[in-house]
Amino acid sequence: MLEDLAGKRILVTGASTGIGAAAAKAFAAAGATVALHYNHSAEAAEALAKEIRAAGGTCHLFKADLTKKGEGKRLVEEAAKALGGLDVLVNNAGSLFKRTPFEELGDDLIDKVFDLNVRSVIEACQAAEPHMEKAGGGSIINVGSIAGVSGGGPGASVYGASKAFIHNLTKHLAGLFAAKNIRVNAVAPGVIDTPFHAATPADRKEAMRKTIPMGRLGVAEDCAGTFLYLASDKMSGYVTGQTLHVNGGQLMA
Repeated sequence: MLEDLAGKRILVTGASTGIGAAAAKAFAAAGATVALHYNHSAEAAEALAKEIRAAGGTCHLFKADLTKKGEGKRLVEEAAKALGGLDVLVNNAGSLFKRTPFEELGDDLIDKVFDLNVRSVIEACQAAEPHMEKAGGGSIINVGSIAGVSGGGPGASVYGASKAFIHNLTKHLAGLFAAKNIRVNAVAPGVIDTPFHAATPADRKEAMRKTIPMGRLGVAEDCAGTFLYLASDKMSGYVTGQTLHVNGGQLMA
């Protein structure tokens, strides 16, 4: 039932590594044309594009620093121009930048986290909506986090709050865009062993693993099927305003 993804025009932000890369590869394998966004990881993004093309897929590369105002809109407009429109937007780019005790939080870190995790998503959704309306509908998939429900681990208060914002924004936009046949949902990963956790100490990751009923940390590919499902009208055409958790049972919402 995923055959309807063939020919879809899809933008994935933060696509060079981790969850974004896994989603992009899955979309391309399903026959979609994918716009791959990256910022610092040019080498990884180029390697991903080469892999997708070698497998017969079609993709385009776009660089943007989504911590900067206006870059979310620019990225969507450039991607839509290259793709000939836009059917699916995956707002995956995000970071906690560094774990910081709540008492030591400063404006610089708060601004960076919210500019990337929230402001860029708002800008991208605003820019994507007219392209999707012109196409007769579309799917926006925001990437939240288990931290958006649990509050986040040590030093991740602002990150967790930003992802809670995304979960709530998803519901608001789902109601707002429904009449235009634009579905809006979120994927909330749990502990996924990607470059996001590169700086997480091994003992901390082991402690987290022990809280997961399935007994292991997730990998990026564990999330890919959820993105395919939410992008496909045949699979999830009556699903909007939902946050789907991918966490091995660590949080059962």
